[in-house]
Amino acid sequence: MAASDSPESLAQLRIETARRRTFAIISHPDAGKTTLTEKLLLHGGAIHLAGEVKARGARRHVTSDWMELERQRGISVTSSVLQFQHAGCAINLLDTPGHQDFSEDTYRTLAAADAAVMLIDSAKGVEAQTKKLFQVCRRRGIPIFTFVNKMDRPGRDPLELLHELEEVLGIRTVPITWPIGSGAEFKGVCSIFDDLGPHAKRRTNLLGLDPGEDGAAIAAAKAAHEDAIGRGERTPANGSPGLRARALGENRFASITAELDLLEHAGDEYDYDRVLKGELSPAFFGSAWTEVGIDEFLDAFVKLAPTPGPRTLTSGETMEPETPRFSGFVFKIQANMDPAHRDRLSFVRVCSGHFTRGMDARLCRADSEPKPIRLAMPHQLFGAERVVIEEAWPGDVIGLFDTGNLRIGDTLVEAPGPAIEYAELPRFSPEIFARLRAKDALKRKQLQTGLTQLGEEGVIQVFAQRGLGEKDPILGAVGALQLEVLQYRLEHEYRAEVILERLPYTVARWVRGPGFDSQQFETETDALCVEDRDGQPVALFKSEWNLNYAAGKHSEWQFFAAAPAVVATGKKKK
Repeated sequence: MAASDSPESLAQLRIETARRRTFAIISHPDAGKTTLTEKLLLHGGAIHLAGEVKARGARRHVTSDWMELERQRGISVTSSVLQFQHAGCAINLLDTPGHQDFSEDTYRTLAAADAAVMLIDSAKGVEAQTKKLFQVCRRRGIPIFTFVNKMDRPGRDPLELLHELEEVLGIRTVPITWPIGSGAEFKGVCSIFDDLGPHAKRRTNLLGLDPGEDGAAIAAAKAAHEDAIGRGERTPANGSPGLRARALGENRFASITAELDLLEHAGDEYDYDRVLKGELSPAFFGSAWTEVGIDEFLDAFVKLAPTPGPRTLTSGETMEPETPRFSGFVFKIQANMDPAHRDRLSFVRVCSGHFTRGMDARLCRADSEPKPIRLAMPHQLFGAERVVIEEAWPGDVIGLFDTGNLRIGDTLVEAPGPAIEYAELPRFSPEIFARLRAKDALKRKQLQTGLTQLGEEGVIQVFAQRGLGEKDPILGAVGALQLEVLQYRLEHEYRAEVILERLPYTVARWVRGPGFDSQQFETETDALCVEDRDGQPVALFKSEWNLNYAAGKHSEWQFFAAAPAVVATGKKKK
């Protein structure tokens, strides 16, 4: 019997898998996602001093925003992976870009997550980017947790926000915590349930007092509250939820009591099975800025979030995480996390089995070499920091140093054994195009290296013009900010300054069919024909109308919004 199949090994695999919680945070820009990420790490004991996004002049920076451009702008433009321990669980937090121009990176990261935390701004409610990302999570059927942030600022009524979630997103909610006051009077949250999990019980007397909290304590709390309000300061949040609510005055106390009664009698009942199916969203309230409500969220999350589940293969079968054979897929590639060493790291989500350092794995791609890859230097990631690890389990994300063999979407499986392939990751069709020219012809080698690596990362799509080879490539992006990031990184990481010339095209389609001639097609359709990294023809159109005209004229051809699979040739692509 192989060691990996022994009863002891299988038991350890089940135990470690049950400890994992892997999730991503989704939100509209400026909802506080990066701040929440930092405070989760702080309260999880992973860091001891949280960076603050707004303090650009300070020396501290947020752990998840490790790229220099992110720190300069105070925004996230790349995904990062952070692991920490809490309540006996290993939590893998996949931080994603909030900006809509980097939706593709976010979508791929969501494919590696088992749950999502949807961050809502208490003043703005459901916003455009949140809607898009919510629909991705819903299509995957993963549990969605709601965290209403910025309760310490003036915002909308909590019941109104929950109603909007139902009306706009079509998902019901069950509050797990409830705010005590809001804005300047925000005095924390009260937890509504005990024994969270399959058999959670609703607490009674939610706003009761703790022993020793008598009339004198209530009077002192009210006086402290009024004094703080008079000085324009935040009110203290000391004592039990009942004491804090009473400090706001009889009218506000009665209002909070009425809200909790309404939730009990008119709100959705707690249903753990519906939570796991993504049909019912556990809702939390708090303030990442003041760190109120973070502990309550973390404690509840590890009890409610799912452990790693089965993953779908292209064959239609599923791979269970407790399968002894290691397998995983690449969902992100990042170059130059350490600019001094020009490294290239592939992020692999472990889907099944026990990963061990030094094991051989098979790359399951049609145009790859059959020779196994030795996974000798696996890393655990924490923003830009990493440490070499000896093992990993389903749900974990490992970083593998790579010289260019791996691509986003690739499947790795323990060798020897048959090849498998996980379902394809989402890919977007670019909508913005530009021609790139080098300012200094002597920097062409650095430029080509940068374009190759950043294209493999998914920062940009690189297309070659017919007959020009690598000269003056055409770049395709989903959003304009991607072009800015590319230009910045080429200059600062590869020392290659470039000029970008925007082009009038807005639609890209990969074309397949008998008799396709690029030159003739350009003449008759007013399109520009280019080639992707695999040499496949791509047509760029100025409008949907031009695309529809071309498709109608050539019904014998197929027009794909994303690159179709490369046909196996028996040779490795360069």
